[in-house]
Amino acid sequence: MFNHPKTPSRYRSRSEVKTPLTPSLVSAMSNASLVASPTKRISRPGASTKSKSSTSAFDTTNPFIAPQSKSRPSSPIKRISANGIPTTEAFQRQASGGVIRKGGVESRLDVVTRDYVPPKQEIKRSKSTPAVNRATADTRDRFITSRETTDIAIVAATMEQLSLNPQAGSPGHTARLAAATGMPMNRRILGYHEQPPAASSSDTTLAQQREYAKPLYAQRPGAIATSTGASTNKTRKIPTQPERVLDAPGMVDDFYLNLISWSCQNAVAVALESSTYIWKADTGAVVQLGECPEGTYVSSVDFSGDGAFLGVGNGNGDVELWDVETGQKLRTMAGHQAQIATLSWHQHILTSGCGDGSIWHHDVRIGRHKVMELLGHTGEVCGLKWRTDGELLASGGNDNVVNIWDGRLGDVGEGARGSAKWTKRNHTAAVKAIAWCPWQPSLLASGGGTNDATINIWNSTTGARLHTLRTPSQITSIQWAPRKKELLTTHGYPTNSIMIHAYPSMERVAEIRDAHDSRVLFSCVGPAGDVVCTGAGDENLKFWRIWEVASESTKKKSTGEELGGGRSNSTKEGILSIR
Repeated sequence: MFNHPKTPSRYRSRSEVKTPLTPSLVSAMSNASLVASPTKRISRPGASTKSKSSTSAFDTTNPFIAPQSKSRPSSPIKRISANGIPTTEAFQRQASGGVIRKGGVESRLDVVTRDYVPPKQEIKRSKSTPAVNRATADTRDRFITSRETTDIAIVAATMEQLSLNPQAGSPGHTARLAAATGMPMNRRILGYHEQPPAASSSDTTLAQQREYAKPLYAQRPGAIATSTGASTNKTRKIPTQPERVLDAPGMVDDFYLNLISWSCQNAVAVALESSTYIWKADTGAVVQLGECPEGTYVSSVDFSGDGAFLGVGNGNGDVELWDVETGQKLRTMAGHQAQIATLSWHQHILTSGCGDGSIWHHDVRIGRHKVMELLGHTGEVCGLKWRTDGELLASGGNDNVVNIWDGRLGDVGEGARGSAKWTKRNHTAAVKAIAWCPWQPSLLASGGGTNDATINIWNSTTGARLHTLRTPSQITSIQWAPRKKELLTTHGYPTNSIMIHAYPSMERVAEIRDAHDSRVLFSCVGPAGDVVCTGAGDENLKFWRIWEVASESTKKKSTGEELGGGRSNSTKEGILSIR
């Protein structure tokens, strides 16, 4: 036997109220025996049936027994036989009907054998409410009025009797009429509930074309009603056609890459798949600079400040340095673990943005080229731009973050780390478009991708956001006008446009819709500051004259000294092949 702990006396006490004995109860008690209950102690021989702590007719220490009321008789003490079956006829009736015991009082349990079904109520409807629910309407002809079921059966029987007998009429005439009209004999003509025939699944060209064209007609705030052409205000006019078009087969249609760059020596670098080409605007000559290793591709290009060197980023994480004049590769700076989507030069420092979110400073003059690492992005770095004085560096990433870094390297070395001066998280999409203002060094412009499509102007001195402008489509690049208070943005779906905005009003002064057949991904400004080159996934480079130049440049243009002016290969509209 296990010795269980005793229950405290305040839980074992019983009421000492005397219960009147009826003849039926006396008979039941004489034949009853106590059975152990899982919640009660077993009676032991010689044990007292009364609580030792009870001194009055009612035990106040038991919280489960309520005081007796004078108007209500005491409940009888429950006794069950040894086999668990009540012995009296009253108990048998209670057991057959169901008995619930709660609080020491037995009460009859009402057992429900049938669910309640509410009576049908007539629907009261107003004049504007339809009488028949379309979702549950039957398939009968709408010209037959709604009647009761018996009436419908009578009408159906009558129609059967009145049906035309083909034997009584002229079967030949009926057949000729059916053949002439093309109507089947045993089919209803007016069917108002039949589904229209399904479209043919064999030809899906039209459906695919509609799906591809859907983004072109997406509604965005600020969209212009016209779908093609250009829109300008009365005071600002720009040419709606490019001055020159170059064929660039193999240009990768990737938002995150930066595949064109224009040097101060009037040469344009273009990356086409695994090859890099130089197009000299003065002579129109095209030179293939080199190719990246087999199995990878060129992901970014950028000219040095003097235009003598070209940095090339590859998809395998290598950064190459090329001599533009001799066309020779000087060195390969390895170490990154992902593609180099963007490059930016400041003097002898070539900065690279990697797909793993890291930014490296490479000193091209020394063997151990990595002099500092900047960690501030959790996504791919796709926008990178040094300020002209080299004091600040701006970066944008696929994590929707804009960082402004202190460009002063300080103590440089292999393990040197840098922290961002300002971190901006206002964009809601990838930030690739980054540009410093040339005539106000403290201004930085940034543009977001598809889910953002917003231009933000920042004050790099205070970190404040000065202006915000919502555009109709994703922003792929930003260029400030060198000598005018304007900035240019290129856009992707659905407009594929070039926009010019005034500063500081941010008013849109001009727009060229559908500048390319696909989204305009890349842009760069010529050394004269008047022509903008754009590249897109349609494998074309287009040169647009956006801004006017000074009077000296106008004289040079007349003498043939400006970009392609007066030369045999400088047709205003023509197609020249890079390859």
